[in-house]
Amino acid sequence: MGFVQLTDAYPWDAVVPFRDRARRHPGGLVDLSIGTPVDPTPQVVRDALTAAADAPGYPTAHGTPALREAVASWFRERRGVPDLDPEGVLPTVGSKELVATLPSLLGLGPDDIVVVPSVAYPTYAVGARLAGAQVLVADDVAAWAGNPAVRLVWVNSPSNPTGAVLGAEHLRGVVTAARELGAVVASDECYAELPWVQPWTEPSSGVPCLLQPDVSGADHTGLLVVYSLSKQSNLAGYRAAFAAGDAALVHGILQLRRHMGMMVPAPVQAATIAALGDHMHVQQQRGRYLRRREALLEALTGAGYAVDHSEAGLYLWVRPADGGGDCWSMLSDFAERGILVGPGEFYGAVSDDHVRMALTAPDAQIDQAVDRLAR
Repeated sequence: MGFVQLTDAYPWDAVVPFRDRARRHPGGLVDLSIGTPVDPTPQVVRDALTAAADAPGYPTAHGTPALREAVASWFRERRGVPDLDPEGVLPTVGSKELVATLPSLLGLGPDDIVVVPSVAYPTYAVGARLAGAQVLVADDVAAWAGNPAVRLVWVNSPSNPTGAVLGAEHLRGVVTAARELGAVVASDECYAELPWVQPWTEPSSGVPCLLQPDVSGADHTGLLVVYSLSKQSNLAGYRAAFAAGDAALVHGILQLRRHMGMMVPAPVQAATIAALGDHMHVQQQRGRYLRRREALLEALTGAGYAVDHSEAGLYLWVRPADGGGDCWSMLSDFAERGILVGPGEFYGAVSDDHVRMALTAPDAQIDQAVDRLAR
C-alpha cells in the first residue's frame, strides 16, 4: 500500500529561498504571492456567526433549507440565474476540497479523461490524478469534442492566475460539446464578483455564469458551479463555499459526502447566509482591491513590466515588457526589492514567462511595493 505520488514536494516550497531573500530587504517583506485575504471579516457576518454559536448538534451535509434558498437567491440576483433549484445547492468546506475530490466523487478512473485549462489552478489536475484519471490540457473545445473518454471538463472564469474572463459564447460551446458526450462541466467562478474592466463591470452583463440561460439553455443538467466567499467577503478562515447546478448530480455527490462526514459547521452556514444577503460589504471590498490594483498596475508599467489579461480577480499576471526572462528570474528581481510574487510555472508549462502578483496586502504594504518599483 502506498500514497499517490503527485510531486516530489509541495510546489510553494520552492518559493521559500525567495521569501528569505525578500525578508532581508531593509524595509521588510511585502508578500504578494499566495493571495490570502487580509482585510476584516464584515461585522454582519461575524454577528451571524456569534448568534449561531450555540450549535450542539450535527449539521447536515446538504446544509439548511435557509442556506440553500440564500444561495439560489444570490444566483438569481447577482449571477443572472433565475431558475436554480435549491436542491441543487451543496455547501462545501471551502471550494478547494470539492475541486480536489470531484473526479473521485464522480467515480472516474483510468479510462476517463478530465480536461483542464492550459494555465490553471493546479488542483484541477491533482483531483484527476487522485482518482486515477487521465488529464488533458486544452483550452480549445475542438481538442476534446467527440472524445467519449472525456467525463469531466473544468473551466475557470475569471481565471486564477491570469484573471481572464470567458464569454458566454465560449461557455455555451463547452456545454454543447460536453453534453454530446454525457460529460460533466464544472466551472470555478470564485472571482466573479471582482471584475475590473468592461464589459464585465456593466451591471447589465457581469461575468458570465455557466448556469445562466444563454449558456445553459435554461437546463442545468450536467453542470456544476463552484463558488467561494473567501475572496469577496474575506471569509477564507471560515471555509465558506458551495457548489450549485444539476440537482440530480448534486444528489449523487451528496450521498457520498454524507458517508464522508463532509459537513459545513452550522455557525458557518449561518454566516454564509448573512454574507450572501449583504452586497454592501462586497462593494466596499471591491473598492479596496480596485485602489490596490490601480496603484500596482501603474507602478509595474513604469518599472518595465507588462500586465496581461487580469480583467477580474485578485491577481495581476505580469511579465517583462520586453519579453525577456522567465518567472524565476522575475521572482529574484522582485525579491531584491523585498517583494514576493508567485511563479507562473506553478500554473502550467506555457506560463513560465509570467508571475502572479496578488492584491491581498494591507494598503501600507501596497504603498511600499509601489515605492520600491518606482525606484
